[in-house]
Amino acid sequence: MEAVTHFVNDTVEFYKWGLTISDKRVGSWPMMSSPLPTLAISCLYLLFLWAGPRYMQDRQPYILRKTLIVYNFSMVVLNFYIAKELLIASRRAGYSYLCQPVSYSNDENEVRIASALWWYYISKGVEFLDTVFFILRKKFTQVSFLHVYHHCTMFILWWIGMKWVPGGQSFFGATINSSIHVLMYGYYGLAALGPHMQKYLWWKKYLTIIQIIQFHVTIGHAGYSLYTGCQFPAWMQWALIGYAVTFIILFANFYYHAYRRKPSSQKGVKSAANGTSMVTNGHSKVEQVEDNGKRQKKGRAKRE
Repeated sequence: MEAVTHFVNDTVEFYKWGLTISDKRVGSWPMMSSPLPTLAISCLYLLFLWAGPRYMQDRQPYILRKTLIVYNFSMVVLNFYIAKELLIASRRAGYSYLCQPVSYSNDENEVRIASALWWYYISKGVEFLDTVFFILRKKFTQVSFLHVYHHCTMFILWWIGMKWVPGGQSFFGATINSSIHVLMYGYYGLAALGPHMQKYLWWKKYLTIIQIIQFHVTIGHAGYSLYTGCQFPAWMQWALIGYAVTFIILFANFYYHAYRRKPSSQKGVKSAANGTSMVTNGHSKVEQVEDNGKRQKKGRAKRE
């Protein structure tokens, strides 16, 4: 018990010390004064993962077609805004794409970049709705380990990023990821419009490939910064490398099962795509037709 007490006290002291080197510009911004709101929302998310399927167990699934259309295209707009702001402000600030230290100044463009990164952090909390919609629609197989791992960790890790490094090279990964999310949510927004859109959605697997490429670029970019001694916090670079490696493993595993492995000889049985997310939205290949608003054969699904 004494060891636990020492560990807690040391953790608190380390956090207090960390606050002394955090970015004072963002301290008064919504959600940024304390990690508690972010942690509380993340805990509620995990609680819903447990309670949601139990609540829906004996109920008909909701269709939520109109809701999904509005949600997905709203996420397209939000991610486009984030990418646009980061690109414009970083260009005006003269940012380097190879090595860019963090500037904690109140320069207009630096504050604009920090603001865009704050919206990026908020978007990761909004993305919890991906899981909520899956569960309300009883698409339980879509709530895979990759899906939950991505959603829960990104929100927390980007609070840390916003608190200590809301600028500099942080813009690089956020710009790439938000741009990819424009494509991803655009895909799912189109899919939700109806079956008539299927002929235009042939490019689904390429979203997975782009995601995997993104993680390799992240590792290369962080590795180059460490090798050249870029004045950006090394702990953040190493964290990015480790985090990206986990995603390469998980996404590569999905890609193999969904697109490379030969399908089962049993009729109607798909490969492991049923239990694995494809992209951060977590939709699998099997989900494609059902996402377009068609009802399940058994029972009558609830309307919105």
